[in-house]
Order: sequence, then structure tokens, then C-alpha cells
Amino acid sequence: MTTERLQVIEKIRKAFAGVVLEDGVGLKQGQCLDDYKDEWTCAKYRESDEKEDWSRFSPRELAKCHSSLSFFDSKGMRFHLPAFLIAELEETMFMSTEFHLTQLDDFKLAKLSLLSTEQKRAVEAFLWEILKDENFKYSHEHISTALEDYWMK
Repeated sequence: MTTERLQVIEKIRKAFAGVVLEDGVGLKQGQCLDDYKDEWTCAKYRESDEKEDWSRFSPRELAKCHSSLSFFDSKGMRFHLPAFLIAELEETMFMSTEFHLTQLDDFKLAKLSLLSTEQKRAVEAFLWEILKDENFKYSHEHISTALEDYWMK
């Protein structure tokens, strides 16, 4: 792994340090929503969700519940996003996390609304880093556009 990539990972860790889930949508809860489970079942999933330390998620857990990215609310996104970003940078999973950061409609922008300036700069650094990565070559145009239209502002 390059020095630049390690620096981006550290920037993400620092920017999202101490973020907790609060009453946001959890990882397993999001998966439950994707599976169209009933409210009681989703509440049970929520009980077992990690809520205090996003760094505890394994790449396997993230991959298993990757569709949760589509079901997070703003608190859920803020809590889980750093784990997904770091897993992508460490190349322990490829789940197209960048899609949720580059295909920005009003719904996706609302999910990013709680990010602080420091957290937005960390996401921007992630996007710049993957812009150099051949694994993301099919997303390069969307990444460049999102950087210019949203993340760099």
C-alpha cells in the first residue's frame, strides 16, 4: 500500500473518530430493510447492530451487508461510511462505495448532510485516491464530476 493511501486512511480515521450511530439505521437493520422484513424483525436486527465503534466492522460484515448503504439515514451513513471507505482503500472489499458518493441526487445528498467539513475533506481525499486506481476506472468520470460539483466546494 502506498504512503498516500495510508495517509488517506489516517485522515478518514481521524475525521470520523468518536462518531457513534445514535438512533441512526444500523448495518444489519439496513440489510433487513433491503430484504423487506417487518418492523419487529428489523428492530431485532437493530438490537444486535454495532452502535459505538465503526472500526469494529470486519470487511466480511460490510460485504455481507453492502446494500445497507442504500438504506442508511444520515446518522447511519456518517457512522458506517468510514468503515466502508477504509475497506475499499485496503482492498479488502470492492462494493462500489463510491457510487453512493458520486451519483448525488437529493436523496443521497440528504444522507450526507451530517458530515462535518473535516469528514467531507476525508471523503474527498478518498475519491482523489481511488481516481488513481485502475479498479475504479469505470467510475472515473463520475468521481471527477462529483469532486468538481460537490466535494471540492
